[in-house]
Amino acid sequence: MKIIAYAEGGATALGVITSPTHFVAVSDIAPELPSGLIAILELAHGLARLRDAAQGVQGDRALASVRLKPFLDRPNAMWALALNFKSHVAETGLQTNADYPHLFMRMPASYVGSDEPIVAPPESIARAFDYEGELGVIIGKPGRYIPVQRAMEHVAGYTCLNEGSVREYQVHNRQFGLGKNFEASGSYGPWLMTSDEFGDPAKHTVLTRINGVVRQRAPLDDMLFDVARVISYLSQGYNLRPGDLIAMGTPGALKPQPGDVEGHDMSRQYGLFKVPGLVHMRPGDQVEVEIDGLGILRNPVVHDKSCRGGTQGPQTAA
Repeated sequence: MKIIAYAEGGATALGVITSPTHFVAVSDIAPELPSGLIAILELAHGLARLRDAAQGVQGDRALASVRLKPFLDRPNAMWALALNFKSHVAETGLQTNADYPHLFMRMPASYVGSDEPIVAPPESIARAFDYEGELGVIIGKPGRYIPVQRAMEHVAGYTCLNEGSVREYQVHNRQFGLGKNFEASGSYGPWLMTSDEFGDPAKHTVLTRINGVVRQRAPLDDMLFDVARVISYLSQGYNLRPGDLIAMGTPGALKPQPGDVEGHDMSRQYGLFKVPGLVHMRPGDQVEVEIDGLGILRNPVVHDKSCRGGTQGPQTAA
């Protein structure tokens, strides 16, 4: 089952995808269910009730006719992993702990939905604005001290995720949180696909395209810490809640192909690490994160229109 959130009448509604082009509104097939996805996840057998209600229904609304929104309406926690792909560790040369995942948090305001614009920071403060194609994991069942062997029972589903990162702000100090939390700098979607439909994450591949050129591609079994280990580890610290999101980390950049002028042009890289094949996101770009069997997350990149008359603040030549 694939669940979307979409804008309707100044609010956000939920739908269930019934075909590649159509969906049905949750309020039409299950009016007794809550209007928010997290509230449905909190219900006993909430997803099962929604699946039963959608069984055999023909969608009467065109997917192209609505604007998709982030489907987590009030998330308790939005985690992300740094340096969780072997290829990303290798390209940066950074060290990470082999026993414990490197975790940080993102704010809900840092994410937009599929097809919504990602906002690039003004070049006066940052130019190294990087894509990070990732698998997003959504918790469905709460739990504390979850053993690795039972961790996947707590997953409601998965989504594609672009964890947009402002590299200059990541190196201002040891806590790089702001560089990972610029307003509307990342995205997730286009939907939540339930875990029974997606299957084993390790059997899938993530890739990222910028303007149609594949810039990242890696099997999800290249992760240092898989989904079950991360869930188990997080549950040692707090009670995981329905709707908690975990961004599982990003792979390294693909080496540029012959004729890939932008991928070979290291002079246009402004981050701390110069990597062949890496390009930064810039206004006018189209970014896609695809996970086979799950879907494609698409976003245009736009200027930050909230910036007026320049910006003053700390800058780092990285």
